[in-house]
Amino acid sequence: MRNVGVIGCGAMGKGMVRNLLKAGYFVYVCDEHSLYRQELELAGAVFMQNAALFAEKVDHLLFSLPSPTILQEALFGDSGVLKQIRSGSAIFDMGTTDVKTTRRIHALCAAKGIRYLDCPVSGGPAGADAGTLTIMVGGNEVDFLTEKPFLHVVGENVIYVGSSGAGQTVKLCNNMIVAGITSLLSETMIAAEQEGVAPQVLFDIIQQSSGHNRVVDVFGSNLLEKSFDQVLFYLGHMAKDLELYMDMSREQHTPQPTASVVNQLYRAALQQKKGKLDSTAVYSVISNKGE
Repeated sequence: MRNVGVIGCGAMGKGMVRNLLKAGYFVYVCDEHSLYRQELELAGAVFMQNAALFAEKVDHLLFSLPSPTILQEALFGDSGVLKQIRSGSAIFDMGTTDVKTTRRIHALCAAKGIRYLDCPVSGGPAGADAGTLTIMVGGNEVDFLTEKPFLHVVGENVIYVGSSGAGQTVKLCNNMIVAGITSLLSETMIAAEQEGVAPQVLFDIIQQSSGHNRVVDVFGSNLLEKSFDQVLFYLGHMAKDLELYMDMSREQHTPQPTASVVNQLYRAALQQKKGKLDSTAVYSVISNKGE
């Protein structure tokens, strides 16, 4: 039995922990605010107050954290794990982090003999629970091939996309596309309603036509019901990812005329205190309701 550490046990991390336990791993968890501690402890996970307490004991360490700042604190802070984790271990960033930070962390880990892979995921909490996540992996290809069987414990589609930072690049692009489609779906369903066409009818036709997309499959019910308390992906997290995408494009000097509008819509939603709602709550900004 190998020892695995998980830092960050929210809606996504919870499913990863469960699947690791099912696969026979001994799992240490660090997240003092986790809502899932009791159920995971009953399943066999061991929660510890400080990740530094178990860093030396694990050979695989997964981070599922909401921001690059929190990730760097967990790695390099006073109780940071990079001081304790053994050479030859592997670290996986399952969250969404900017490319520049990812490459810096990769270089620092490589200097210590630690395999570091950026592994952002798609599939939401349901995919994490079922172990069917899509994992976009960036890093050294040899490290990827070594760790691919392990990643299949928490994900179904494990795809190598290139060197360090490539996984994060693809994830940021994907989330910008999802946010853009969500915004356009919101606008078009409002237009259709004003012409007497029910949104459900519109969505049914879209899914049978050239406009077919998975955003309708995943997020469509929230839009149709105009109810955003059922969180599939926090609007605050989406807004953060869009800012990271815009930062990346600015560093590349790549024009983003469409993406910049989408980014502004999500910024407006944050200003209207919608960060804890589902990302589809951008609908209320577009519809000028704002409640």
